Amino acid sequence: MNANAQQVIDWNGDSGASWVAYQEQLDRMLEPYGAAAFAKAAIRCGDHVLDIGCGAGESTLAIAWETGPTGRALGIDISEPLIRRARERVWDTMSQAEFRIADASNAPLPVAGFDCLFSRFGVMFFDDPVAAFTHLRTTLKPGGRIVFACWRGAAENDWATLPLQAIEGIVPPPAKPSPAAPGPFSFGDPDRVRDILAKAGFGGIDIEPVDHPVVFGEGATGAAAVDDALDRAFAVGPLRRALAGQPDLVVVKAAAAVHAAFTRKLVDNRVLIDGAGWIVSARNRAH
Repeated sequence: MNANAQQVIDWNGDSGASWVAYQEQLDRMLEPYGAAAFAKAAIRCGDHVLDIGCGAGESTLAIAWETGPTGRALGIDISEPLIRRARERVWDTMSQAEFRIADASNAPLPVAGFDCLFSRFGVMFFDDPVAAFTHLRTTLKPGGRIVFACWRGAAENDWATLPLQAIEGIVPPPAKPSPAAPGPFSFGDPDRVRDILAKAGFGGIDIEPVDHPVVFGEGATGAAAVDDALDRAFAVGPLRRALAGQPDLVVVKAAAAVHAAFTRKLVDNRVLIDGAGWIVSARNRAH
C-alpha cells in the first residue's frame, strides 16, 4: 500500500473524526502560520485559487472572501469527514467557496486553471512529492504562484515531541521514520523542499522561517487548559499512536506524565508550546 492510500484510510477514519471534533481549536492553533502564508500569497479579487489539503475549510473560506464574486476558491482534501464539515461551514457563512474530495497528487483539475496554489500544512504527505508537485504545477497559469506553510523539523516543534518525551521509560519509543518519509515533518529540510520544487518545474523558490508558540490547550482556568491539552494530545498527534494497544495502567501512567509536562507550559490559562514552520513560495516556470 502506498503512503497516499494509507493517508486516505487514516483521514477517513479516526484522524478525520478527531480533527472534525477539534476543528475550532486546531484552526486557532494553526492560525499564525496560516496567516503568514496567506500574507505571502497576496490573493487578489478575481484570482482562481486551489487550496490543497484544505481540511475543514478555514483557509478556503478566507480565500473565497479575498477572491470575491469574480474569482474562485476550491478546496480539496482526501478526508470525507473534513470536507463534509467544510461544506457545512459554507452553508453557515453563505460563502462562495467550493469543496471536493480528491487526492491533490493526481486529481483531475483544469490545466492552467489557477492563479495560485495554496496550502496550510497539506502538502507533506505525498508518497511521491516530485510527481505530485509536477501534477499540481500543470494546474497553474504560466507565472502562477504556489505558497504553502509546512512544519520544520520535529526537534523544533515541541508540541509534537514534548508528549513523547514525557512518556519515555513508560512505553517503548516509536521507531523514528526516515526524514523523507511522508508525514508532518517531511519538509523540515529546506534543501529537500527546494530540490522537490525545482524538479517539479518551479522557479523563484523562497523559503522563510516562521516561529510562533502553539496554543495547545486553553480554558477558563489553568487546570482546564491543561486538561484540554491532554484531551487534544490523546485525540490528535503522535501520542495517540504511541499509546495504541497499551494496557490501561500504562495509559494512566503516561497520561499523568504528559499532564505534568503540559502544566509546566502553562501561561495565563493557556498551554503554550514552541512551534516552527516554513513559508514556502515559488512560481510556475512554464510560459
